[in-house]
Amino acid sequence: MLIAKFLHILGFTVWVGGMFFAHNALRPVAAVTLEPPQRLTLLAGVFTKFFLWVWISIALIFASGMALMAGMGKPPMHVMLMFVLGVTMMLIFAHIFFAPYRRLKRAVAAQDWQAGGAAMATMRKLVATNLVIGLLTIAIGVLGPLTL
Repeated sequence: MLIAKFLHILGFTVWVGGMFFAHNALRPVAAVTLEPPQRLTLLAGVFTKFFLWVWISIALIFASGMALMAGMGKPPMHVMLMFVLGVTMMLIFAHIFFAPYRRLKRAVAAQDWQAGGAAMATMRKLVATNLVIGLLTIAIGVLGPLTL
């Protein structure tokens, strides 16, 4: 169980930490220092690398979470809430990956900066939503036993 817990923490650290960095540091600086062609090309490249790690993180989080829950018998309420929020995050990420991210990559390849900007704006909102859910899930994981 210790290894499962480590893999679980590693997975959400990479995913939530990466979202925090991209949303609160990389994107704002890129928005004020780079013109759309350079900014959107950079962000499409960054997300191509980061999203591979998100898929790996999701696999780690899901597999380790299921193992941890199986070891509990009947998981407590805060664990079930973390599970529901985690699956919600995974579904939001899948939507980001298969819809606006694909539009961003196509727009960058076609040098359609207006379409790329629209795709990036959609991604920004969805990443912000997932970041809030991720931080809430972490809080529930740490504080849940005290409150639920």
